[in-house]
Amino acid sequence: MELGRLNHIGVATPSIAESVTFWREVMGATHVHEAFDMPEQGVRVCFVDTPNSQIELIEPLDDTSPLTGFLAKNPAGGQHHVCFEVPDINAARSAFEALDKLPLGPTRIGAHGTPIFFLHPRDMGGVLTEIMESPKDGAAHG
Repeated sequence: MELGRLNHIGVATPSIAESVTFWREVMGATHVHEAFDMPEQGVRVCFVDTPNSQIELIEPLDDTSPLTGFLAKNPAGGQHHVCFEVPDINAARSAFEALDKLPLGPTRIGAHGTPIFFLHPRDMGGVLTEIMESPKDGAAHG
């Protein structure tokens, strides 16, 4: 497995609107994308561009969201995951499985419109890790 480009850092938040204010006013973010719902994953997503990556703000859509437990433990929100790109999602999944790093659930389409899967923190040095196939045009979500 070859480490690819850091695509984004996922930050769970109880309020994307309040988080966007923080990223603009405190961190100086100048480009924030429009938030959108991902009902199949139970989240609302908003990308904040940085010079070399993105911050993915993720907010639960309702109490059944997989983020509900995380926010119960971290009411103010916080770093949720890191996401690395790979050229071939199937090859990456096979490589991780060969190392006994078992993906959490099936490969599915992520917020950038490309295939993704997650790896459990216990297998990844304590960090929930998202693996995503590189967008074919090389662009970030826009």
